[in-house]
Amino acid sequence: MEKLPKIGIPLIIVVIIVIIAFAKSAVTIGSGEAGVLYRTFGGGVVTDEPPLGEGFHLVAPWNDVIKYEVRQQELFEKMKVLSSNGLEIQIDASAWYLPVYNDLGNLHQSLGENYLQRVIQPAIRSAARSVVGRYTPEQLYSSKRDAIQDEIYTETKKILEDQYVQLNEVLVRDVTLPPTIKEAIERKLKQEQESLEYEFRLVTAAKEAEKVIIEAQGKADANRILSASLTDKILQDKGIDATIKLSESPNSKVIVIGSGDSGMPIILGNQ
Repeated sequence: MEKLPKIGIPLIIVVIIVIIAFAKSAVTIGSGEAGVLYRTFGGGVVTDEPPLGEGFHLVAPWNDVIKYEVRQQELFEKMKVLSSNGLEIQIDASAWYLPVYNDLGNLHQSLGENYLQRVIQPAIRSAARSVVGRYTPEQLYSSKRDAIQDEIYTETKKILEDQYVQLNEVLVRDVTLPPTIKEAIERKLKQEQESLEYEFRLVTAAKEAEKVIIEAQGKADANRILSASLTDKILQDKGIDATIKLSESPNSKVIVIGSGDSGMPIILGNQ
């Protein structure tokens, strides 16, 4: 009976050690995550094997697992950059990114968990400064929003090409100009719009005038052709036709049409 406590204490210690070891060995990777395995006695970060996927895993208790989110994430940036003429412009942009899954070990080894601050933010800021510096404030405000968005995406993606990060999209949400510059651009755009409307009215009026002239010319040509074709014989025949129709009226009348071949007047009558 006296030996039981002596046996029980080591057993309890062993059980505790086993529980701790199991707790250290059990790793659960959550949804949208992946784990990078770090082997303390086996070369450090594992880069030649895929990362640990979602679910339950057992690893040696002396090793470690670093979890990364592998879903698409968003970086929102407010940046102050200079236009081509040296004016300060504020750009509000979003970048959609995620780590390259099979290169997660390389990402952890070369950049670490704060890779967002180390490479993505500097890359998008550098690209934005480079792209915006090619345009005037007026272009940025009006017609070039889509162009600078595409160019910032292209340049940022080029910078991140070998950084184990996948860039999906860059969205320029807003371009903020100094108030005085914005007001001047809006006045200019309004004047240009009014000028275009005035030009449109002039062109429309000119086309209407041209249409009236063409129609009048057509009528004049038609009358001229008709006058040229009306000979005395045709006019006489038309007059005779009209008189005959008039004589056929039920009303009594006497109509003198001129003279026939005998020189005597032709008299049409109806009683």
